[in-house]
Amino acid sequence: MDISIAILKIAMHGAKKTHIVYKANLNSTIADKYISTLEDKKLIERKENIFMTTDKGRMYEETASELMAH
Repeated sequence: MDISIAILKIAMHGAKKTHIVYKANLNSTIADKYISTLEDKKLIERKENIFMTTDKGRMYEETASELMAH
């Protein structure tokens, strides 16, 4: 599974960075790079110390998951 998709799934209901790092099996530096890219693309947003997948991110994740399933 793509790391970006994994992060979007993990953050679907809100997740702290430590939870994302643990669940996606990433180190902090790599997680920061992916999270920053996802934020730039408006696929994830930060509210205080919680990351949430945006509506745009949900649509992206659903489409990518469907494509990977076929």
